[in-house]
Parts: sequence; structure tokens; C-alpha cells
Amino acid sequence: MELTPEQRITLHGFNNLTKSLSFNMYDICYTKTKQEREAYLEYIDEQYNADRLTTILKTVSDIIGAHILNIAKQDYVPQGASVILLVSEGPVVEVPTESFEESPGPLPDSVVMQLDKSHISVHTYPEYHPDEGISTFRADIDVSTCGEISPLKALNYLIHSFNADIMTIDYRVRGFTRDISGLKLFIDHDISSIQNYIPEEVKDLYHMIDVNVYQDNIFHTKCKLRQFDLNNYLFGYTKDKLNTAEQDEITERLKTEMDEIYYGKNMKHGSID
Repeated sequence: MELTPEQRITLHGFNNLTKSLSFNMYDICYTKTKQEREAYLEYIDEQYNADRLTTILKTVSDIIGAHILNIAKQDYVPQGASVILLVSEGPVVEVPTESFEESPGPLPDSVVMQLDKSHISVHTYPEYHPDEGISTFRADIDVSTCGEISPLKALNYLIHSFNADIMTIDYRVRGFTRDISGLKLFIDHDISSIQNYIPEEVKDLYHMIDVNVYQDNIFHTKCKLRQFDLNNYLFGYTKDKLNTAEQDEITERLKTEMDEIYYGKNMKHGSID
């Protein structure tokens, strides 16, 4: 991999820029009865228990080239789980080779990077509407690195690790480092949108909105599935078990729930198509 002149800037000491990726995924389901809701939450708890989440985060660590110092994990009662990995320097292992328009910083074929004060974490939040009907599962993943390696390299893997109906993705570069003349560098790579790190085949599946604050190196992308198939949101049965009126009512409730999460506000049924 050939580095650009901007990537070859000689620094004074260690690159201590902090790059943080926050990835929130939502899975929406219609559960008609209390029994269906409990079965759905039990299914989600099994699918995303602490052991499986630990496996996902270990792979993220490998992708960004980090060395795991410590793992803390916990399954909660009645539902939910958390996993936190503290990471430090380590060799880059199996870094994806996809070519993107923008680069998240120097990534030579073999290098040891300083990643002190870095962590990878995930927390899950099963939730449901008090009047039954809608159940929502949310997973919050944070990948924070200190140095040249970017957590954006793990974004594609994280997207494929969770079958999300809605995703909100935040990326921020904080702090500064210095070149040998003492000039402060507040970012060490070009970036105009998180979308530039998402493969085209994934972007084709989602509606996407960007809300970016370029001068502060803050980037935000929201994603919502384009296609809607009611069968994908019913737990334990298919839509042929419902009459047309029931299908329409459930579809409207599900779409409203997804729109509210996507746009970040409460709204009336059917106010956004």
C-alpha cells in the first residue's frame, strides 16, 4: 500500500489522536402477545449473549490491529448483555484490503501501533412498547483507538455482524498531535462522510442521511432499510395468518416505529411514507 505525502508527515512523538466510532443498531419486531414478546426477547438474548458479543469484539480487535489486555463481560437478568475490551499496541492482523476513496490514516502491511487508552465495548438493550405489539432490540458498540489506526476499518464487519433494520453511526476525531515543527494536527486523514467506508452493496440496502460537523471532525450517518417485508417482522408466524386489515395495521405500526427511530422524533401514524 502506497502512502500519500499527507500520510508521511513526521510527528513529534506519539500520534495521540483519539478516533471513536459509535455504532447503534436496532432490530424491530411485532409481538402480538406477551408470550410472543417473551419468546422474542429470549431469542435475542441467546443470539446476542455475552459470549457471542465477545467473539465479535475480538474479531474487531484483530481487524484494527489491537492487542487485548482485559475482557469484562456480563449477561443481565432479565435480559441484555455487556462486553468491554481494553486494548493496547499490537500488530495489524487481517486488515481489510478494500479500496475506499478516503483513507483513515497510515496502514502499511506490517506495523506495530501504540493503542494505549483504547477500548472496544458493546451493550444491548431489549425494549418493548407498554401496550404490547412492538418490541425493539438495540445494541450500542463503541470502538475508540488512540494512534494512527482507525476504527472505521471494522465498520463493514460490524454491519454484517448485526442484522439491523436501523443503524446510527457516529465517528469523531478528538485531541491533537504535533508534527516535528510543533504544528498541531487535529486529524490525520481525509474524510467527508462515513458512507465512504460502507461498501456499495450495503449502501444499496439502506436509505442514508448524513449530519456532519466538518470543522469539528464530527460525522454522523443514519441508515434505514429500503425494503419492507412484513414477514421479516413477525415472530413465530407469517403474514398469511393475518387478514388484510391486520396486515395494514401492523405494517403502519412497524413503519412508524422505524421512522421515529430513524428521524429521532415522535410522530403520528403514517406521517412519513
